Amino acid sequence: MKKVIALLSIAGLLTFSNFNGLKAQDQVQATEATEQTTDTTAAVADSNAAVADTNATVETTEEEAVAAPLTFHQVLKQKYIEGGALWMTPILLCLLLGLALVIERVLYLNLATTNVEKLLASIEENVKKGDYNAAKEICRNTRGPVASIFYQGLDRIDEGLENVEKAITSYGGVQMGRLESNLSWIALFIAIAPMFGFLGTVIGMVQAFDDIERAGDISPTVVAGGMKLALITTVFGLICGLILQICYNYLISKIEGLVNTMEDSSITFMDILIKNRK
Repeated sequence: MKKVIALLSIAGLLTFSNFNGLKAQDQVQATEATEQTTDTTAAVADSNAAVADTNATVETTEEEAVAAPLTFHQVLKQKYIEGGALWMTPILLCLLLGLALVIERVLYLNLATTNVEKLLASIEENVKKGDYNAAKEICRNTRGPVASIFYQGLDRIDEGLENVEKAITSYGGVQMGRLESNLSWIALFIAIAPMFGFLGTVIGMVQAFDDIERAGDISPTVVAGGMKLALITTVFGLICGLILQICYNYLISKIEGLVNTMEDSSITFMDILIKNRK
């Protein structure tokens, strides 16, 4: 009987211990589940916060992109489109063609510039020796209108100084014509570029009045398109004419300097021939 009670007691203790262990295990699992739920909730909250931060960053970037100022090239492109390709293209062509001719003239005039003092010294040295062929060779190998004029004079040295002077005068006029070549086209582009702008202005005003007539009301929104066309074409035409006019005046001053050098050096050249004529 005592053995049975002892066995029952041991069985009861073991059952109670297993029950407590299972209960403790259930509590631990419940705690872990709660912690996992908390971590998941926190992770979701962090994700939402990250998404919110990303959206805020995107909105800030978009605002900065909108607020960023346009570059000079972008502004020109925008105004070109607003002015209308039909009226802006002729003005642009006038500017491009005019600048192309200006660049060509600048290169030609720079290549036409000669060290006249050195050239005259070389010619005088050979003329004193009576070696006119060497002097002609120096002129032939020297670049520029001054050397060409001297060559024409030396080529007629056997015909007398009077014929030499006539040759220098005649060929000097030819060289002046070559120096002034294409200037008439530049002057044409200077004149017609603002005209295209004014023509766009007139067309824009007519368009504005047509819009007013169709709308039956004078309001800024009605006439804005025509007025914008009128003003933009005028501005671009005047800018084109102004740029080409400055370049044109520079070329004229450069040509005048070369012509003065030609005339002065021709007088010195004739003095050398007269002084050393044998």
